[in-house]
Amino acid sequence: MEYVLPVLLGILSSSGIFLPGLLNITAAKICLKAGRARARIFSLGAVSIIFIQAYIAVSFAKFINRRPDIIYMLEEIGLVIFVLLTAYFFFFAKKPKEDLGEEIVVRRSKTGDFFFGVLLSTLNVFPIPFYVFASITFASYKLFTFTRLYIFLFVLGAVLGSYLIFSLYIVFFKKFEHKAAFILKNINYFLGTITGIIAVITIFKIIGSS
Repeated sequence: MEYVLPVLLGILSSSGIFLPGLLNITAAKICLKAGRARARIFSLGAVSIIFIQAYIAVSFAKFINRRPDIIYMLEEIGLVIFVLLTAYFFFFAKKPKEDLGEEIVVRRSKTGDFFFGVLLSTLNVFPIPFYVFASITFASYKLFTFTRLYIFLFVLGAVLGSYLIFSLYIVFFKKFEHKAAFILKNINYFLGTITGIIAVITIFKIIGSS
């Protein structure tokens, strides 16, 4: 169980990409146009970069975890960012297009699908700060320690969880396409609600630690 826990924490952390986003929606679109096998190859390319991003993030978090002053400063910065994001998603962001059938990019080969996943995942830098905060949070509750083995197992869990989420989109997107359209139409409100909840939690945490 000692070695299973960091893997499970990594899988839990990957839930950050569960909401419709660039990578999982692209995987679903490729599935609709070119089949599940091609979509899975795209997903493998994407998670290969997620492995690198998560490893860098948790390694950086190891340094930050030794500096409570930096953690406190990041919490304050994060609070401001989440408040601004909440306001943006609710009041300023444009609604995404509902049409899921257009603008589907099809690669000429399976190798092309893999490197397309690598490219899009490289452009998507959101996982880096997310895994930093996730690992520090788990460490604060004594669930995670920054040893080499634990870091590797955590990153492995993040990769497995990310691939699982991509697979869920690939398998179920076609069946629940009408619901996916509803989610995409209201994605800004979903994201705004999540960032708002995180902002409130951060406020209570800052008050509690001051």
